[in-house]
Amino acid sequence: MEHVRDVTELPKAHLHLHFTGSMRPGTVLELADKYGVRLPEALTDALTSGEPPRLRATDERGWFRFQRLYDAARSCLRAPEDIQRLVREAAEEDLKDGSGWLEIQVDPTSYAPRLGGLIPALEIILDAVETTSRETGLGMRVLVAANRMKHPLDARTLARLAVRYADRGVVGFGLSNDERRGMARDFDRAFHIAREGGLLAAPHGGELTGPASVRDCLDDLHASRIGHGVRAAEDPRLLKRLADREITCEVCPASNVALGVYEKPEDVPLRTLFEAGVPMALGADDPLLFGSRLAAQYDIARVHHAFTDAELAELARQSVRGSAAPEDAKARLLADIDTWLVAPLPVS
Repeated sequence: MEHVRDVTELPKAHLHLHFTGSMRPGTVLELADKYGVRLPEALTDALTSGEPPRLRATDERGWFRFQRLYDAARSCLRAPEDIQRLVREAAEEDLKDGSGWLEIQVDPTSYAPRLGGLIPALEIILDAVETTSRETGLGMRVLVAANRMKHPLDARTLARLAVRYADRGVVGFGLSNDERRGMARDFDRAFHIAREGGLLAAPHGGELTGPASVRDCLDDLHASRIGHGVRAAEDPRLLKRLADREITCEVCPASNVALGVYEKPEDVPLRTLFEAGVPMALGADDPLLFGSRLAAQYDIARVHHAFTDAELAELARQSVRGSAAPEDAKARLLADIDTWLVAPLPVS
């Protein structure tokens, strides 16, 4: 077998990781026991076996099932110390996978009822991120995401809140959940508020629906990054537009397969995007439910798409360039990527 460098040692940025979905399986089980939460059998079986649950979200019933499991896991987060534990463990897992920068995505309204309200919830999350970043050395920031299945007025409230905390660690504003529900343009005002406040616009698009949802994110929300975006591969003109404007797509290969967007890892159009010049930032999305973390996404690129070490290094560079990291942090990570690439190959 050809000798290759260890992708867990490849410095990289992680730009697509959801808050609850970042949890370790053992943590969910412990917290469920602590609070007497009865988890769905499918989730318990997955957490104890190490095998991700069978999910297929390409129809609304499948998405509902995915959301039910996700909500059950989220219900186990009930106190500030649970939030602190989640953030610390997410950072530890990212560091093991070679991440030097993590932007974790959260809708604080989901945690507000148990944490004293919307503002206290976000402050608890930001405090946990700041403390964890300082203590672990991992650069960490927060992307506040609205839920497109809720009213656009809720998104405006979140956008104003996100801007208010831009100096406390919020770097971006997103739009998540089922992209088949709600038009992107319904949220244009919220994204205008976020952009005017200096936040990066990073809505989900081009996952469960086709290229049109990516175009909507560009035209209506003026996105500077796209969560997922893989379905843009079906439209060569859209690929060129993304490449020309250097819009980074946060591509999550394992998630795409787990949710039925593509049948097999080799079907995810990594090569198509890469060769079209579209910047990518590989992400784990929700490792709790999809069963793999950041480094595994680079392994998919290597094993199923024949990415060389030089190409993997370029993917890592693209993730860094697409991040909201300060310029000095980007420079350090880019230099470390170059060092990884010129390091001697391992000897068997």
